[in-house]
Order: sequence, then C-alpha cells, then structure tokens
Amino acid sequence: MRPHEGMQIDGFTLGALLHKGGFATIWAVTHPDHPEQMVMKVPTILDGYDGPTIVGFEVEQMILPRLSGAHVPRVIGAGDFRVMPYLVTEQIPGGSLHALFDTAPRPLPEVLDLGRRIAAAVHDLHRQRVIHLDLKPGNLMARPDGTVVCIDFGLARHEQLPDLLAEEFASPMGTFPYIAPEQVLGMRDDLRSDVFALGAMLYQLTTGILPFGNPQGLRGARRRLWRDPVPPRALNPEIPDWLQEVVLHALEVDPAARTGSAAQVLFDLEHPEEIALTERARRSAHDGWWTALRRRWRMRKARFAPPAGMGRQIAEAPVLIAAVDLSPEMEPLSERILQGLRDLLAVRPEARVACVNVIRTHRLGIDETTDAAGTHIHVSRLVALKAWGARLGLPEARVTYTVLEGTDPAAEILNHARRTMAGHIVMGARGSSTTRRFLGSVSAQVVAEAPCDVTVLRLPRAPLPADQPAV
Repeated sequence: MRPHEGMQIDGFTLGALLHKGGFATIWAVTHPDHPEQMVMKVPTILDGYDGPTIVGFEVEQMILPRLSGAHVPRVIGAGDFRVMPYLVTEQIPGGSLHALFDTAPRPLPEVLDLGRRIAAAVHDLHRQRVIHLDLKPGNLMARPDGTVVCIDFGLARHEQLPDLLAEEFASPMGTFPYIAPEQVLGMRDDLRSDVFALGAMLYQLTTGILPFGNPQGLRGARRRLWRDPVPPRALNPEIPDWLQEVVLHALEVDPAARTGSAAQVLFDLEHPEEIALTERARRSAHDGWWTALRRRWRMRKARFAPPAGMGRQIAEAPVLIAAVDLSPEMEPLSERILQGLRDLLAVRPEARVACVNVIRTHRLGIDETTDAAGTHIHVSRLVALKAWGARLGLPEARVTYTVLEGTDPAAEILNHARRTMAGHIVMGARGSSTTRRFLGSVSAQVVAEAPCDVTVLRLPRAPLPADQPAV
C-alpha cells in the first residue's frame, strides 16, 4: 500500500503531506483515541533496491519506542511491512534546525545556548545506550520551551540490540559533512562519533561553513582522516579562544583524543573560565601540506582502538557532583565526602567535579545577605567551598564551585544535577537529629529523585557505653 491523503490504517487517518524526503514521507494523522497532534512517517519503498531504507526503518522501529524523555518524540503507533510500514509519533511544532544553521554564523550567546541544548539532548540518548550516528541540523528540532529533540533514528545503534545495518551493509552510512572519521572506517559503536558531529555543528554555527566542506562521496569524506579544518578563529576572529578549544577538541580525528562525552561538551560550554587552553586554542591556520601528507601516509591503514561499551564510556568521563555542608559541626562529614570523592576519582580519572553548597533561604523571602560579623554569606561560602575542593588536587579545568540558594536544598541539588547532566552525586547524611526527623532528609529526597547514581556517606556511629543497653 502507498500512503495518500484520506487513507485509513489501524484507526489512523492520513491528512496533509507535511514533508517528502529521499527515504520517507511525513503525514499529519488523526485518531479517535488520540486527540493530540501526530505525524506518521512512512518509508519510501520504490521498485528498485531499497535494502538500506527497509533496514533503516526497522532499526528506527526497534530503537525509538525504547527511548523516553523530552529529547525524543513520543511513539504512539507502528505498523510493519505486512500492510504498510509506518511510525506514528507526537508532532513537534515547527521545523528542523536546518534553517537556523543556514543563517550562520550566529551571535555568540545564541551559539552557546543552542550548543548546550544540543549537547544535553545527545547525552540523554547516550545515557539510554543509543548512539545516533546521523546527527545534523536537519535531524534536530526544538520544543516550544527550547528543549532540543533528536529525530530520525534510522542509522542509530543501540548497545543492547542487534546492529542490523552493520550486519547487512559494509559501506559507511551517514551524512558526510558531519560523520566522524571512525564512521568512515565502518565503526558504529563509539558514542564519541556523536561528539564529533556536535563539534561539526558548533563549527558551523560559529563560522557559517562546514569544517570539512560538503563531500558527496566516501572518497571526499576520507580526507578528514588526515586534513584538519581551518581553525574557527581564522574565519571569525570574534570567537573566543576557549570556544575554539572546545570545537577543535570535539573534532579530533582519533576518538581517544576527542572530548570524552557530550556531557563534557556541555560542561565546557557552561564553564568557559575553567577550560584549560592547549595549542588547539592558539591555532591560526590548519596544518601545512607536508604535515597533512605525512598524516595521510600514516592513515592508509588506519584502525582506531575499539571503544569500551557505552555504559563504560559514560562512566569514564562523567560529571561528579559533590554536595558539601560547610557548617563547622559538619566538618567530620565533609572530610568523609572528600575521601569518598577521592575514591571515585581513582577509578574514574577523567571525571570532572562540580562542588556544590546550598544556602537555605527563608520561605517568606526575607533573606539576609550577611552574617553577624558583616561577611557576605554567599562569598564566604564560595571561598570555603574552593578551599575544600582545592584539597582534591585536581587541575582547575576539572573542577567548578557553585553556591546555590533556595528554600529546598534537595531541589537545588537535583536541579543542578540535571543542568550539568551529572553522572554521580556524592553527599553526606546527618545523623539522627530533631531537625532531620521533623524537616525530612535532604539525602533521602535526592536519592529518590536523582537522574543519576547517588552515593550517601555517613559518619560511623559512636559506640554505646558499656553500661548502656542497645535498643
């Protein structure tokens, strides 16, 4: 069956044709049981050889229903090839981000805002064990609140599902201006391939051009194995050196030399003052022809080391949040948190640390900014937090310090974890106390609602006197 306006299938009625692409058509649809706005995607099956289209659609039907959250469209219905293959999802208002990228270069604040939102969406996919492998402006949309939504999972790879595309086709697949070098070589199991595409989009947003041009075939795409892009600042001097560092780090040829995760790209974009500048930030031109020729000779038989599993890749490059109570009576517990954090860093040497302290404000909005000695509370907390974190011995580029304020400390910690896409929270729990019994436990709320792993540390209980019976 071929789709057409007015057609009915499984209770869905096709409306207007919204989009016609090379591999699929998108239709507005209605259903009596689903009042929301929906779209139906139908693969374009012609009379010739459509193996990649068919397998790609099967891949999307396997992966997309397993995903959840605001960064993917919600699946409502699906049909197989016995009658007519289709996938019905919620309709995301507006078009893709392709038109926005066509107007690049964009102002720096807009680049940073959009880059953060795209990085957050990509990391959310990776946390669900999926590599998109075809990230580009045309496969990104935005909800009315600005949340970026990833679409078109026909080339994606799910760590826990068979990779049908790899099993059936030997040729690299993807959009050549954005695919990573390892994809050119046929590798489909490294989440840093999406980091490369993210770097290519940041390059495009800042310069108005693609970092490797627009190759139309595999031969042109292979040039990125030895030819580095023109540094962004050579094309747009208004780009700060730290942003060039971020972009070129994400575009490294070898995945092992690339930014480790989309969460770390997000971290860098949110903390530019913490970025350690390398020679990447100082580049004013791409490498000369002799350097490129030697690199090309070395890359004749290039094979990158296979990555660890996605879960391990994310675990090796996470953002760790250390929530610290700096009050004098909590000093022993803050020492315990410091040691617990050191233990985590010993097994996750690439992790970055976000040190956090929360000032509980009054619920009535009558807040004091200075203490009894006239010292600014927020400033003094920040100074104390930095002194605490300095004992970790980490380079400045790997640690940040934030003093949060709010009536609900647990909510502030949770919101910060979501903003930074944290992979782990380390915090302490007070001992039994009247305050804890009546106001509830901050650590318990964080454990219950955290979007990541949480380690809660306690001080050893003091032994009871010999003459006092245990209760």
